[in-house]
Amino acid sequence: MAVPFADLQLQYQNIKSEIDAAVAGVIRDNAFIRGRYVDAFERDFATATSVKHCVSCANGTDALYLAMAALKVKPGDEIITTAHSWISTSAMITHAGATVKFCDTDGVTFTIDPKAIETAITPRTVGIIPVHLYGQPADMDAIMAIAHKHGLWVIEDGAQAHLARYKGRMVGTFGVATTYSFYPGKNLGAMGDAGAVVTNDDALAERMTMLARHGGLVKHQHQIEGINSRLDGMQAAILSAKLPHLADWTRARQDAAAFYDAALKQVEDVEVPQAAAGRAHVYHLYTIRHCRRDALAKHLGAKGIQTAINYPTALPLLPAYRRFEHTAEQFPHACADQGSILSLPMFAEITRAQQEEVVRAIREF
Repeated sequence: MAVPFADLQLQYQNIKSEIDAAVAGVIRDNAFIRGRYVDAFERDFATATSVKHCVSCANGTDALYLAMAALKVKPGDEIITTAHSWISTSAMITHAGATVKFCDTDGVTFTIDPKAIETAITPRTVGIIPVHLYGQPADMDAIMAIAHKHGLWVIEDGAQAHLARYKGRMVGTFGVATTYSFYPGKNLGAMGDAGAVVTNDDALAERMTMLARHGGLVKHQHQIEGINSRLDGMQAAILSAKLPHLADWTRARQDAAAFYDAALKQVEDVEVPQAAAGRAHVYHLYTIRHCRRDALAKHLGAKGIQTAINYPTALPLLPAYRRFEHTAEQFPHACADQGSILSLPMFAEITRAQQEEVVRAIREF
């Protein structure tokens, strides 16, 4: 049995009538840029994430930039983030004008180590961007305590953590703002690029909105210099059609993860992902560790089982950051993980038969 890494076509077929009606409505109303479909999604996503404001934008990368630009990051500022993430997290720090400072992960949850944050702070540090990687919240109590102690802002990167919770509280409600990606493969995915920033800060929401819309809230009235980063009406309508299903899809992912956990915990050399106490993991990715990762991935691929490596190189060691002259020894956990992590098939519609096939192939290896 071939097992895909994700099955977006199956998700579409399951709610085809809702998606098709949403697309038809946008075409009928010529509501391609801004308009009521975008407004409706912003309201609904703000409600779903327990915040006052949702500022939609073109993608999750832009969301990070908008948040930092609205906070008036400037050259000379330093912003701390994790060594293990997609490059958008760190690259947007640079594009916003600041200097990125990397911290190691905690060695267990794949999320940033609060102890490393404390040691990375300098007089130039202005903020922290923890990433809720793979769908598991970072240690927000410890991170917020450090931020308050040093007078720093926190932007949560929630690109992989839609509806995740930390000690019963929704991620996205801790920092001054939280960024989301709606890339098609995300837990809540559009059918193209899409993103958003959520916040409870009225002034910050208004400034991010202006920045995303050429610097104004009303066409031709440019209060500041902005960029063009708009969520289009088609993607907004599709996301609104999907949003009511997100809670059920999240539970399905968590059930699938529980099955993998029980089936793989006793398999030699397989280390299943650890969900820390008080953290409701939403399993955007189900990522194991294995000491012979490459051979295992090849074996699974030969069986028709798709896997992925998220991410193969720790950010500080990418050629893009060669200027900092970082070494693997500075980030032992993040760098060790790069050679052992493997993401298994994980999507809300995955069947037990498909998961059993994955488990059987891993046991065979």
